[in-house]
Amino acid sequence: MRRTLPREVRIIGGLWKRSKLPVAESPGLRPTPDRVRETLFNWLGQTLAGWRCVDAFAGSGALGFEAASRGASDVVLVERDGGLAKNLEASKLRLGAAAVRVERADAIQWLGRAPRDSVDLVFLDPPFDSGLAPAALAAAASVVVPAGFIYLEAPQPIDTAAGAATGGMLELHRSARAGAVHFGLFRKREVA
Repeated sequence: MRRTLPREVRIIGGLWKRSKLPVAESPGLRPTPDRVRETLFNWLGQTLAGWRCVDAFAGSGALGFEAASRGASDVVLVERDGGLAKNLEASKLRLGAAAVRVERADAIQWLGRAPRDSVDLVFLDPPFDSGLAPAALAAAASVVVPAGFIYLEAPQPIDTAAGAATGGMLELHRSARAGAVHFGLFRKREVA
């Protein structure tokens, strides 16, 4: 049985709590469920005041807008699909999200060009069947600051091996599962 996607998701906390974000019908688009976002932001803390964040593979922008709603000072939504990028711009305008910037680009290439150690948190939710998670995790590891976080969603369990594949830069901080979604939060090791 094919699962139908919601036509919208709600921001669950912060300034725009209960605001709706549209979910376009697009191959591979699978917005992060409310329950997963709630768990993630419980792990991170309810406020992200002053944080710099990147929502790579942004899609509906649920993770990035959630971060901005909770006080992140700079949020970049990276989305390759032109139609989805336009939807993100429309949501940004509707919410008055001054801290949010939409970049139409390939997420891994964008992360590869971003300055090293320049963001506090990177959200990675690549299309499930794409096989992009390892490359995305490696690219994000150089962008996030020491002691910063990388969130990853995947169809398979997330374990310490994923962090080890980044040359030991990342350690698995927490992981969980909700239905078919496995998700984990990595922390970048601080240099001694």
